[in-house]
Amino acid sequence: MTDAPAARLAAFLEQLEDARRARGVTLIVVTKRHPAALVRELAEAGHRDFGESRHPESRDKAEELADLGLTWHFVGQLQRNKARQVARYADVLHSIDSTELVEVLEGGDERPRRDALVQVNLTDDPGRGGVAPADLDALAERVAASPALRLRGVMAVAPLGEKPGRAFERLARHAERVRAIDPDAQWISAGMSADWREALEHGATHLRIGTAITGNRPADG
Repeated sequence: MTDAPAARLAAFLEQLEDARRARGVTLIVVTKRHPAALVRELAEAGHRDFGESRHPESRDKAEELADLGLTWHFVGQLQRNKARQVARYADVLHSIDSTELVEVLEGGDERPRRDALVQVNLTDDPGRGGVAPADLDALAERVAASPALRLRGVMAVAPLGEKPGRAFERLARHAERVRAIDPDAQWISAGMSADWREALEHGATHLRIGTAITGNRPADG
């Protein structure tokens, strides 16, 4: 029974209990490559926030599970040629990283404004996802002014080879910059199965947890 996703969810929520008492923390269960049946099982256990990172897999799950009233978070890199399609079903976009992407999301069909987080690149590699810290303010201002998006805060992934706490400390400082632009942008999306405790220590409001709850992902194909 302890191997069941619902049991792992309950165990993880127990670990979060103290943090939840201190302040609101949203647990996003990342279900990439897992079947819709697993999402339904966790939803029947009371969970409502789920994360996906691949289109069209994420679209298909959202359509199949539309009867459950779930909140879908798109946490993967958002490709410009797929961005409008993703925005049709994702309630929260965690990976806004360029003004060009904002412009794409503003075009096309009318749809409700989507909650959006600016992804920050915490590495020195410009090829990694996220906006460079030097360009963060300009992008945050662009998102805040967009009729298609609602600026909610920042998102980042801790770089490999660096202590997560150091990376999340930098992210917390970047989050302060974004809050100076829009005081309502309070969210910090950070922390995965291996580093969520460090993320919480540095102010994370949204955790993106996969294997600690879902178990290992099925192989592609």
